[in-house]
Amino acid sequence: MLFDIKAISAAIDAFEEEKGIDRTTMISAIEAALGTAYKREYGKKGQIVRAHLDMATGATKFEQIKTVVDESTVRMDEEEEVELPAHLQGDRPRFDRNEEVVEYNEDGTLKIPRYEPERHLLIQAAKLIKKNVQLGDELVFPLDAPDEDFGRIAAQAAKQVVFQKVREAERGIALKEFATKEGEIIVGQVQRFERGNLYIELGRTVAIMPYAEQIPGERYKTGDRITALVVSVEETPRGISIKLSRAHPDFLVKLFMREVPEIASGEVVVKAIAREAGQRSKIAVASEDPGLDPVGALIGQRGVRVSAVTGELSGERVDVIEWMEDPIDMIEAALSPARIEDIEILEENEEGSVIRGHARVTVAPDQQSLAIGRAGQNVRLAAKLINWKIDIEASKKEEEEDEEEKPEDDMEEMIEDIVDGKE
Repeated sequence: MLFDIKAISAAIDAFEEEKGIDRTTMISAIEAALGTAYKREYGKKGQIVRAHLDMATGATKFEQIKTVVDESTVRMDEEEEVELPAHLQGDRPRFDRNEEVVEYNEDGTLKIPRYEPERHLLIQAAKLIKKNVQLGDELVFPLDAPDEDFGRIAAQAAKQVVFQKVREAERGIALKEFATKEGEIIVGQVQRFERGNLYIELGRTVAIMPYAEQIPGERYKTGDRITALVVSVEETPRGISIKLSRAHPDFLVKLFMREVPEIASGEVVVKAIAREAGQRSKIAVASEDPGLDPVGALIGQRGVRVSAVTGELSGERVDVIEWMEDPIDMIEAALSPARIEDIEILEENEEGSVIRGHARVTVAPDQQSLAIGRAGQNVRLAAKLINWKIDIEASKKEEEEDEEEKPEDDMEEMIEDIVDGKE
């Protein structure tokens, strides 16, 4: 049986160019398809068939594979009816699966496979063929090549095998390409918007950005370029699943890393981050070099660096704070731009290497709304940044001063009345 090698080579070259699948993988897929087709037409129950395609001549060779066994590796039971899984049942026997039917003992342990003459060869017989053969070795037996083309059903089976192998190869290529990019920023093109989810085209692969990972208020059209963080890369039965995010706190960190060389080099370290995507974020940084201002490094000259980050985030406000070990100093910095009058530590405990606690912060009445922020956002982000519970209350100092001034005012009025002769 001969094939048109020129046509096959042209198809393989096209797959290699368009999908990045190498020739070896494609030839392996074709040979697997030929083996499946042969078994569909001429195979026997339990038989394992392999095909070899000579890419120089177009000739095809078929082989049967048998595994060397003995009574310790197979059950020498008499042939009995074994109920096949539902997907193997049908009007006619199907012997195109190479896997053995898995059976279990009553206690749930796996049974050793039953001896099948088409896929097993007892070691006594195998030694007559090959003297130094060992248990588990595979022996190859040639099969007669068909004189006529395969039937329609066999051709369809071969086609399915090729498609399956191609999908597996594409999955492997995508997994290898993107597995190393997990946690990194990537640029893609919006393909479609479906049920709240954005589907992003990344070359030959499509990633998904769930609604919860999008920045609220952002709108995209098909074809728009989009920058996002690769959150996870997973292999699923349906293919490679790549999850992207623009709302994740690490996306903000990676954007600063792109703009600030000091972070990429390790001179500036991001210690903590609290983010409400699309609205406001707080990021605390420290410097490994005493002579380097970490806040200034992130802001840049005239705010150029932080402006580049906020521009990518559709105007999201970013507060850059210097990290301090003293919790009181850190609370004061985290609540900026509000001015703090007093901080009282109500509770402080250490869990592992992390110090958590509860603090009461006192501010002037005119600073209370600034400390709390719109809908409590400022104090909420500050508490999240340092992992403390923070209560905000206005001072009563001004009220007490007003009360103290009142008696003096009354006395002055009495004196004036006496002088004027009213009393």
